[in-house]
Amino acid sequence: MTATALRTTAVAASAHDVWKTYGDGEARVTALHGVTLDINRHTFTAIMGPSGSGKSTLMHCLAGLDSVTRGTVKLGDTPVTGLTDNRLTMLRRDHVGFIFQQFNLLPTLTAEENILLPLAIAGRKADPHWFNQVIDTVGLRDRLKHRPSQLSGGQQQRVACARALITKPDIIFADEPTGNLDSRAGADVLGFLRRSVTDFQQTIVMVTHDPVAASYADRVVFLADGRLASELQNPTAESVLERLK
Repeated sequence: MTATALRTTAVAASAHDVWKTYGDGEARVTALHGVTLDINRHTFTAIMGPSGSGKSTLMHCLAGLDSVTRGTVKLGDTPVTGLTDNRLTMLRRDHVGFIFQQFNLLPTLTAEENILLPLAIAGRKADPHWFNQVIDTVGLRDRLKHRPSQLSGGQQQRVACARALITKPDIIFADEPTGNLDSRAGADVLGFLRRSVTDFQQTIVMVTHDPVAASYADRVVFLADGRLASELQNPTAESVLERLK
């Protein structure tokens, strides 16, 4: 599946009547109950809800990191449901970026090597103009030769953000990307994610519990007990907090 084919739809990712259950018998837990959701291109969507609401499960299913029990997930026009492991791996490698709470950097590689790692795995070379644009946007020009242990938490997360963006993916999934950061470092990372949508026409889906983080998004989707409860357009921290109550 080519990048062009993935981009023929205005929807970057979608879930239709998605159910996800774990376990059997009395131990059976239903994490998602018939969720239907479209993620439009060039938008920043936050997914929120109390612990156990299914927000991380939904993101993992949308990203092809977890299979669904029932229903359909698509990335662009491409159905994720039913793909072989090999095709799913290629789809994620070529079209999806990931940012995790734990940074997930390789300690033996420099910041630059960590950023370029997805391209190296795919056997591709970086576009020099795009590389410079990403590096300057995350403000890491003077830290490229440093290893993760020589970087602050905020700098490590900015490396992770740059790594997610370097392949020009169709969509980036961010799981609590500011969860391990202080407020200033968190604001830096959120500002970068916001600019990547506004300036680079990126598509971002972020799971967060933080109303301030959610206020950077265009839209907030609220889950409760594995179901879509409501959503909010053009959120503020105050309106998100009010909705959570």
